[in-house]
Order: sequence, then C-alpha cells, then structure tokens
Amino acid sequence: MKLGIVGLPNVGKSTLFNSLTKAGAESANYPFCTIDPNVGVVTVPDERLKLIGDFYHSKKVTPAVIEFVDIAGLVKGASKGEGLGNQFLANIREVDAIVHVVRCFEDPNVIHVDGSIDPLRDIETINLELIFSDIEILERRIAKVTKTARMDKEAAKELDFLQKVKKHLEDGNMAITMELESEDEEGWMGTYNLLTWKPVIYAANVSEDDLADDGESNAHVQAVRKYAAEQKSEVFVICAEIEEEISELDDDEKKMFLEDLGLKESGLEKLVKASYSLLGLMSFLTSGEDETRAWTIKTGTKAPQAAGKIHTDFERGFIKAEVVNYQDLLDCGSYAGAREKGLVRMEGKEYIVQDGDVILFRFNV
Repeated sequence: MKLGIVGLPNVGKSTLFNSLTKAGAESANYPFCTIDPNVGVVTVPDERLKLIGDFYHSKKVTPAVIEFVDIAGLVKGASKGEGLGNQFLANIREVDAIVHVVRCFEDPNVIHVDGSIDPLRDIETINLELIFSDIEILERRIAKVTKTARMDKEAAKELDFLQKVKKHLEDGNMAITMELESEDEEGWMGTYNLLTWKPVIYAANVSEDDLADDGESNAHVQAVRKYAAEQKSEVFVICAEIEEEISELDDDEKKMFLEDLGLKESGLEKLVKASYSLLGLMSFLTSGEDETRAWTIKTGTKAPQAAGKIHTDFERGFIKAEVVNYQDLLDCGSYAGAREKGLVRMEGKEYIVQDGDVILFRFNV
C-alpha cells in the first residue's frame, strides 16, 4: 500500500512524515523544503503478529508495510506549474490513497501561506489544483476518443462518459463523489488514473491540548469532519509534533507517554486503521517455526487469491486452505488443541478469508 502525504506548505506535513517514518525529511518553516518526494516504508502495527510469533517460537516476524511518499507543499497554481507543482502532481498519481494534512492549530510562530487558519479553504485550494490537473488529463483523452467515436459505438459511449466526468469536475466536484451507473463506467474510470478519484484521508493536525478529546472541542476539526463525511472520506486527529516526540521512544516508553496524554493509540495506528477502512483492506497470517508473517489483502478475497499473494504457484495449484482464527489458536494453547475442538477447518476455493485467519495453504504444481 502506497500513501501520498499532501498539504499546503507549513501545515505540519513533513513533520508528520518524519514522525511516521523516522526518515528525517527536512522540516523547515518555509515552503518547498521538500523538493523531491521523500519515501519511507513503515511497518503496520499489529499485536497479533507478536502473539502468534511467540506461540510458534518463530525465528522471524514480518509485518505488513505501508509506503509513505511525502509530496512537497502544493500551492495555488500548482496544476499550471506554480511552485514546481506539475512534478509533485505526477508523484501523487502513483499512490493508492492520499493523506491530506490540514492545519487545525493556531501558532503565531508558524506562518500560514494564506495568512490565517481555515482548513476548508486549504482543502479547497489543494482540491482545485487536483481538479485542474484531472481536467487536463480528460481533455487529452477526449481528443483521442473523439477521433474514433464516429465509427465505434463503444468509443461514442466512452466519449459521452468523459464529457460527463469533465462537467462534474468543472462544477468543482471530486471524481470520487460521482455516481457511476454501469460496469463500463467503472472500467473506464479505473483507467484514467485521476487524482480526484483516489480515496482521501484527512489528517487534522491539532495542538497537544486538542488531542485528549480527539478534537471534539476544536471547531476547525468539526468542519473537516463534516466536509469529509460528504466526500466519503476518512478523518483522523493528530498532533504532528507529539508524533515526532513519540517516534524517538521505544515501545514501553511510547505506551506510557500515550497514557499520560490520555491516548489509547498513536497517530500511526489511527492512520493505519483509517487507511485499511478506506481501502477495504485486512490482514491474514501465515506462521511456523521459520517465520510468522502478515499479508494485506482486500476484504472479500477468496482463499486461492490470498494464496497467490504469497506466490503465484500457490494460487495456480491451490487445493485447500487449513484455517484457524488467531484468537482460537492462542486460547487453545496448541494447534493440536484447536484441531481437537474442531476450530481448525479445511476450506476450499470459495472460502472468503477473514481478518486474523492463520492459514496453511495446500497446493500442488
């Protein structure tokens, strides 16, 4: 999974990136300190992995990972090349979802490019740049399809659809809010790689004082939540500065630090949950003496396709999946104990893998 972190300059974007990845991207109080997109790979926090790894005495525990791309601060006119914008917009096209950092804190020492704090205005600024960039993409596609539309019924249908999408964007809407009416429309939309078709998670960056109540008393956060609900997006509240402090601590210190702040989970854990929820993802586990590993798949994936995530041969030669829920396994104290209680099941090609399944795939190639 690849997430692109975007936002206006000085909203806490690179600070958040640093804290998530500990990659040390330069964070400075001026625009464009992030010239090249910084990339960091982060392991997905999953306590089940350690428990199952200990259960099997595995030599190695391998978590799922998320790749974060920190994309330099966009400004008005980015789609026309302002502030090196085109280059950054191209970087966003490669990600699965966009993490849009919006500033919901007041701090006279950190300048705002527009002179005041207004997260909805900031969101609109970025969204307009994404929309303008997408309209250019659509216009190029329209020019291409128009040439064949007179002779080809399918091309004529696609041309009508392209005009409809373009109108939707010109009205100031994101492509993701558009209701698609057929499988053809879904197929076409999937090929355009529009920025405004990508799912968005809004990271409401607040001061430390607003963290404990999850931004409930912050009017800026409430405005972002209302907007995100209308846009079918997720929101999580974060204090990028606190996250940066947490990132320097070991697990035990981190836990105590969060408890002192009245928090149950870190910003990274919130972001992972929001990402998995938005993209419809979950994890299953494979385990043994050599390795315990988490594999990320789409919710609703059937056993052979889940096996293919490990190796294409597993999918091609799939016979059965030996499945047990991780909690059942731990509760029974041994694999044999879980089997005796009938909690280990043999599942076939139609089995839909569940979050937290521990699976042994049987295959023959």
